[in-house]
Amino acid sequence: MTISTKIEKYKLRVINFCTILVTFLSAQIFDGVILFTPMGELGEESFTTYLLDQNSNVLNSWPHERGPASMPYMLPDSSFIYPYRVENPTMTSGGVGGGIRRIKWDGTIIWDYKIADDTYQHHHDVEPLPCGNILVIAWERKTAAEAYEKGRVEINNVLNEMWSCAILELNPFTGNIDWEWHLWDHLIQDVDSTLENFGIISDHPELFDINLGNVGNSGGDGPNADWIHLNSVDYNPELDQFVLSSRNHDEIFVFDHSTTVEEAAGHSGGNSGKGGDILYRWGKPQNYGRGEDSYHILGTQHGVNWVPVGYPGEGNIIIFNNRHQGGNTATVIEISPPIETDNNYFISEGDPFGPDTWAWIYDDDLVARIQGGVFRLPNGNTLITEADSSHIFEVDPSGNTVWDYRYSEGVPIPIARAQKYGYDYFEQNYEISLTIENDEKWNIVGLPVGIENNDVNDLFPNALSGTCYEYDESYSLAYSLVPGNGYWLRFSEEGSNSLEGVPIDSLSVFLSEGWNLISGPAYTCEIDDPNGIVILGTLYGYSGQYFNASELQAGMGYWVRANGDGYIVLKARDD
Repeated sequence: MTISTKIEKYKLRVINFCTILVTFLSAQIFDGVILFTPMGELGEESFTTYLLDQNSNVLNSWPHERGPASMPYMLPDSSFIYPYRVENPTMTSGGVGGGIRRIKWDGTIIWDYKIADDTYQHHHDVEPLPCGNILVIAWERKTAAEAYEKGRVEINNVLNEMWSCAILELNPFTGNIDWEWHLWDHLIQDVDSTLENFGIISDHPELFDINLGNVGNSGGDGPNADWIHLNSVDYNPELDQFVLSSRNHDEIFVFDHSTTVEEAAGHSGGNSGKGGDILYRWGKPQNYGRGEDSYHILGTQHGVNWVPVGYPGEGNIIIFNNRHQGGNTATVIEISPPIETDNNYFISEGDPFGPDTWAWIYDDDLVARIQGGVFRLPNGNTLITEADSSHIFEVDPSGNTVWDYRYSEGVPIPIARAQKYGYDYFEQNYEISLTIENDEKWNIVGLPVGIENNDVNDLFPNALSGTCYEYDESYSLAYSLVPGNGYWLRFSEEGSNSLEGVPIDSLSVFLSEGWNLISGPAYTCEIDDPNGIVILGTLYGYSGQYFNASELQAGMGYWVRANGDGYIVLKARDD
């Protein structure tokens, strides 16, 4: 059954959903389904994610025992990513989360990870990546002593802490953090000239002033040390960049994701050549000592996203601005960032980043104290969520409302953000079957599909038990397979095995200096080596004997040699 067939099947189910009010105002609506999770039910400690069609029919719903940290994200196979609030977070403030799950259409939990320890606490948003990994927003706990050593002048909270921010890239296949970025590596101060991060703040818009703003407060959830308060993250696959929104500092920031972990901690490297420094920032240039008050446009904003390629306004950034230009009303604004041909961003010496105004605005009596979101749709319409009033609606490019929906009447139940997906998003049948042939005796194999059971004996039942080996400077027995890794496996005779699962289109694979055993995605691919670590001519396959290879075949493993540590990308060829 294809994914689109699943949805059409469930469109026949009309569930009496008495708390909703939906209005059609025009035939210009983008045809699709809407996914959202209210922050709680009236009078109950229960939480549910809903998938609706435009006639208010509930196509599917998923109950949760823990409430949402932000919004859910649907995947093309009809599963979805759900960030949620753990029972005992290690740091608590608005938007606290700590848990991330992937849930199937039938409600089965595929995986469940928690990021809530003494150092890191997930909060608010996550972002699924094309390779299957997840970008996670996290607080990073720092002591007052650590902050003072970096040049912070004052810590004004009873915890005597400073929660900085980090972006962690979770690999759900392994549970590892494959990549990370830390604001703590990109700070500047103009107070103590004896410290290495001393400088003139207005000369360094690529760095963040450690003395900017207060650190924490004594809010409704108790005292906290929240400094930056990131609330949303979005990824641009064409640029390999990510954008963050800081509520506390009225700014959005763009960073390079193509870096290694080491480069992300520094000021050079990656496609931009600037490491993990800020590539672009917008909303309040006074934060880096530039611009007049009129340039302070953002206020406690949420929901920052790029407009995808192929959509009207492609490449622009669209933002839900909760307090527009310091006022008490919200707007949706779209800006055209000054991107250059090398994917860096233009800025004149002494001036703030442009633009000085928006390319498009929607400002029709929006009010949102908490959260809120906006997404551009493929036909040029825009989906807007007013979180406080649980109001989701769609406007055309002229600002006319073409679809309007309220989850609850009377006392609203907040909805952080909603997203709309076209039916063609689900058209592909993501369940495939690959036949992997094997030689007698030793073979190098890999796992090119996402699958719930990755036990080697179940994947390759005709292999000899206890003969699966992985390599990391030395050999060790392996009992389960991880996509991207290669494995030696022995068979008593020639044969074949069928692997069924979700095809993996691309992989980000970490190489250590020296020899590595790797495998590719579900389709023929070549190595993309952005950091130049692969030694030319060292990709070898094995079929009774070694052979030099120029590409990777699905299900086969390969040796490759690197001249240093770093990541390569294995992505299916366009043909």
